[in-house]
Amino acid sequence: MKKLSIFLLMLFITSASVNAEALTGGVSTVGLGNKVVDANTNKPIPNAQITLPKIQFSTKSDENGNFNLNANFNGETIMSVEKEGYKPFSLTINEQIAAKPMLLGIQKSEGKEVVIETEMLHLGDNNFSAGSANSSQFTLKAIGPFYTKAFKMSANTIGLKNFLVIGSIIGIDTAMARSMKQNSIRNAFSSPPEVYFNGTKIAEIHLNGDNQKIPLPNKLIRADQINEITIQTGKNLTQRAYVDYDDIEIMNLSIQTE
Repeated sequence: MKKLSIFLLMLFITSASVNAEALTGGVSTVGLGNKVVDANTNKPIPNAQITLPKIQFSTKSDENGNFNLNANFNGETIMSVEKEGYKPFSLTINEQIAAKPMLLGIQKSEGKEVVIETEMLHLGDNNFSAGSANSSQFTLKAIGPFYTKAFKMSANTIGLKNFLVIGSIIGIDTAMARSMKQNSIRNAFSSPPEVYFNGTKIAEIHLNGDNQKIPLPNKLIRADQINEITIQTGKNLTQRAYVDYDDIEIMNLSIQTE
């Protein structure tokens, strides 16, 4: 668990350092306007669906891949880009990022990934502080403290490197998230969200961020049978009177093979 936590921390730090020139997930701020392109060929992608779920904003790229993000929002929010034949993609943006031209490079599907969920998920109990990470962006009602989804994995994935990929996750209020100034809560912190694969805990998530990849142990894979992923949110570790679940939101879950 310690190694994986360090891996996720390094992923976040790398993403943060890149944001000045190229945003995480194949996105850069180069160009004269917002554009969606193929990450490998740089060819423009028309009719890609760009959404900001929290404010119910939606638009499509034109025949040259261009689009306008003329939406009003405050603070950080998740942006999703969907196109048939391409991998699910999402990115946490804010007003500063949205004010600059963005070149979004999305990756073509290789037919190996399993799309688990593309809708926004809100885990928790709808009880959160105004200082909680990204809480100003919460508009969905919580579905409860955990999310579970069953899916099939083919036998040919065994022996390869398989990952659960979380497109975007916000709202985490762990001590590490607080130390990274991802929230403004002073006197409380939560345990990290936990990830289970076929009933076995495989990871803890200590930081908010995009494109977090969690390795799936091959020995746990049920080839050509039903497999199950569960994500359980953390708990407020300073609350003793009752169980206070950390409210988090997640978008774009998939199993990807390398």
